[in-house]
Amino acid sequence: MASRPPVADSDVADEAVRSTCDDASICKRFATSQGYWTDPYIQYFVRQMGERKAPEINRGYYARVQGMSHLLDAFLKRTQCDCQVVNLGAGLDTTFWRLKAENTLPKKYFEVDFPMIVARKIHHIKTKPPLSKPLIETHSADSLLLDGHNLDSDRYCIIGADLRDISSLEEKLRKFQIITELPTLFLSECVLVYMTPEQSSRLVHWVANTFHTAMFINYEQVNMADRFGQVMIENLQSRQCNLAGVDVCQSLDSQKERFLLTGWESVNALDMMAVYGLLPQEDISRIERLEFLDEKELLHQLLQHYSICWAVKDTLSLGISQIGFLP
Repeated sequence: MASRPPVADSDVADEAVRSTCDDASICKRFATSQGYWTDPYIQYFVRQMGERKAPEINRGYYARVQGMSHLLDAFLKRTQCDCQVVNLGAGLDTTFWRLKAENTLPKKYFEVDFPMIVARKIHHIKTKPPLSKPLIETHSADSLLLDGHNLDSDRYCIIGADLRDISSLEEKLRKFQIITELPTLFLSECVLVYMTPEQSSRLVHWVANTFHTAMFINYEQVNMADRFGQVMIENLQSRQCNLAGVDVCQSLDSQKERFLLTGWESVNALDMMAVYGLLPQEDISRIERLEFLDEKELLHQLLQHYSICWAVKDTLSLGISQIGFLP
């Protein structure tokens, strides 16, 4: 019997990264089922909620979703939706459908992820009318481009690509009519940390070099040099998940430096403990009543080890550098 060829370490690592897409989606599905926030679309991507999640995990995802949404919505408001959004490593994210329902879609919303994840997402969209109908409603032509690894319509596009291959990424974005002169927001959540610092720096430098007016919002780990951070790294390594970019996650300053050294005009960063404290307190009070939290210290440690960093290049002087969290 012929032996199977060995699987390259990089293939194993990429598969482990792809599995984090399911982890995040299942956690978001569970948190919404408990009433932390409303997402009527995630059920069509994730049927099973899996085992019960700890309250601190639910609150952590709440802070992540609300924090990212706050900055995204502020960008859309500042540009009056005359812009583009590019969600890097989007996974099974449902933001396009939320924006469509709220009538705040940008000119075009792009998503990029591994071709295998993109194929799964396209399958869900094709086979579930609550997902396909909003997409069709925003499309003027008789047919939209739909193949195994790409979907393109007037307002929504999903691209299968590897973010480490910038020339291929740029070629595909241009093929699907991205406009580099239009204000463009890039989103990434726990994506850059799986790339080497050199690879992620090349990516954010390419964005700053290519798009005239841009904002980049990055959510990922921070303060990873302490004991709690080391335990997080070991837990991921036990699943073959290597944080290749963890050196950039040492502090808020190291997070900001990645952007300041690659052509961005201004950069801000907050850990999620600070973001949690700046979210609307009325809603914080509501979600804190949903479940009893026994280990407040654990929640604080968790939130102190994630951050949102946002960088701006405002050639058109739209005032996007003023976007942030108000005390």
